[in-house]
Amino acid sequence: MLAGASNSRATNKSSSAPRSTCIDAPGSSTVALRHAIDSDRDAIWEIFRAVVAPGDTYAFDPHISREDALAYWLHAANRCYVAEHDGKVLGTYILRANQVGLGAHVANAAFMVAPGARGLGIGRSMGDHCLVEARRQGFRAMQFNFVVSTNDAAIRLWQRLGFEIVGTLPGAFRHSRKGYVDAYVMFRSLAHAA
Repeated sequence: MLAGASNSRATNKSSSAPRSTCIDAPGSSTVALRHAIDSDRDAIWEIFRAVVAPGDTYAFDPHISREDALAYWLHAANRCYVAEHDGKVLGTYILRANQVGLGAHVANAAFMVAPGARGLGIGRSMGDHCLVEARRQGFRAMQFNFVVSTNDAAIRLWQRLGFEIVGTLPGAFRHSRKGYVDAYVMFRSLAHAA
């Protein structure tokens, strides 16, 4: 099941979540956000490869294999979602517990938008959807462990969604063009509405 295993770490507040949610993305028309299905694998891989290959936003090996990328993204512990417009997958995100055991009440997520769909509000739509899903699944907070400091668009988006930079990892990311740059830990509570 691509949507991930049941989240036994967080209390599931609703067992009848909608299979698909439609959101009007700014600068775009309606985007459907839904659980990924098996037939989304090719689209997820294409987005993953396009985002990771430049070596400027994710710590993955820029030459990661399709098999390894999909094994990570579609891991049973992850809930995987896609953003779709006119039958085309334009983005994907995963939601999971940040830690096991006594830290499992804090969510973690990762987001990727197809390069041709950037600036259309897809990332914002997925971010909004993810916060709702995390609350629905019983998470009390969300943490991003490794936001590359030069990824200005992501940092602005997360700050608009209520995240704060709570830590800096000096020189933790080896940027393909800029060399060693900082990475941020970003955090927000889910106790209040976004």
